[in-house]
Amino acid sequence: MKTPRLSPETLLVIQKFAERPTDWLYGYELSRVTGLKSGTLYPILMRLERYALLEACWVATEVGVPPRHTYRLTPNGLELAQTKLAEARPRAMVRQPAFCIG
Repeated sequence: MKTPRLSPETLLVIQKFAERPTDWLYGYELSRVTGLKSGTLYPILMRLERYALLEACWVATEVGVPPRHTYRLTPNGLELAQTKLAEARPRAMVRQPAFCIG
């Protein structure tokens, strides 16, 4: 399976999806929880969808409100998320040694 480049921002987005792998998430919600601006977030979402790691659909919420694009992980996306997040976890857990001044 070919995968896109996984920048730290892309890994952050994938992590948020992996926390709730079957849920549909809105771009605005993802922007809020990741802190990513739309100019960074939406290209990531489109790239993940293009690689079939996310599926997307339009959802009508209420009359008079434009439909919203929602996203969720595909089975391939969940597999990639679990693999990449497992690889990243050991690096994140490495701590700098403590220095004592005697």
